[in-house]
Amino acid sequence: MLVVPPGKWLTGPFNLTSNFTLFLHRDAEILASQDLNEWPVIDPLPSYGRGRDSAGGRYSNFIMGTNLTDVVITGDNGTINGQGRFWWDKFRNNQLKYTRGYLLEIMYSDRVLISNITFKDSPSWNVHPVYSSNIVVSNVTILAPFDSANTDGIDPDSCSHVLIEDCFIVSGDDCIAIKSGWDEYGIAFNMPTQHVNIRRLTCISPFSATIALGSEMSGGIQDVRAENITAINTESGVRIKTAVGRGGFVKDIFVRGMTLNTMKYVFWMSGNYGQHPDDKYDPNAIPVVRNIRYSNVVAENVTIAGHLEGIPGAPFTGICLSNVTIDVAHSKKKLKWNCTEIEGVASAVTPTPCALLRDQGTGAAPCPFPADSFTY
Repeated sequence: MLVVPPGKWLTGPFNLTSNFTLFLHRDAEILASQDLNEWPVIDPLPSYGRGRDSAGGRYSNFIMGTNLTDVVITGDNGTINGQGRFWWDKFRNNQLKYTRGYLLEIMYSDRVLISNITFKDSPSWNVHPVYSSNIVVSNVTILAPFDSANTDGIDPDSCSHVLIEDCFIVSGDDCIAIKSGWDEYGIAFNMPTQHVNIRRLTCISPFSATIALGSEMSGGIQDVRAENITAINTESGVRIKTAVGRGGFVKDIFVRGMTLNTMKYVFWMSGNYGQHPDDKYDPNAIPVVRNIRYSNVVAENVTIAGHLEGIPGAPFTGICLSNVTIDVAHSKKKLKWNCTEIEGVASAVTPTPCALLRDQGTGAAPCPFPADSFTY
């Protein structure tokens, strides 16, 4: 165990080890160095083929570990501060040669607990478990300004058996983004993200999603369960992002119990989210999106209830909405639903959904939510 005592502690990037606990006192703050010379360049992730910001490698993550088992990152709500303004300004001014690192990245690891800690002002994504299993993120606070660049909260990426619970996230990007690799690189790596449970999440992100699936999802995403979700002043509730060339699948997604206030969209699915790592992607790699279930949703002050856009010739299927009440603000756009290339059903949904979601009436059975559970 390494105990970080009260005070501010400035350091460059560092690695964790197996069978190890990093514990931060409530008045402890680890500060990331702003000297670029302390950030070595590392290889891109194999399921991405290049850095996320630019071609080639990427700057080291601030805290990282590879091939680990039994790691705990915890404390009495101490703070890990990436001092990200330095990075956001350089990124926007095109002054970085490589992709920004993440505040915490755990690779090829098993049995990781992240709890009772605050992550602040990451250079880019905050918490990034990748190619890992049995990950628990509990009672974590993540903070970044709304104008910060790509400061996703928690991004499980080609991971299995992940629990995210009791987290509070304020972000300049998606609060949670579930991923599994990018185009031909993710298809070749072929490691899905699966068996993810998200519960009791609170999100504020005016320009992005509460929970995003994709857009990098080429290894597949399946069996994601989210419940008791609260979002305020956030662009969308659940957002599915994919495109021709991604391949892979997003399937068996179950969401119930969302309370939303001041949203642009409640439901958003896009089959035209077309950013690619290079021009080598396969235009015949068509993603499959099916079995997406939402129930028990209440939303107020909404601009558009749903923007659901599948792929021509490959519609998104098995969409189910039940017991949904959305207050579309009178001053907002008259178009309440915008649906193309989708198939599904709806019951007890207000306002009346688009015709492609067949209305089954108020007496229909609710969209199912799995009764089983899985371990972490």
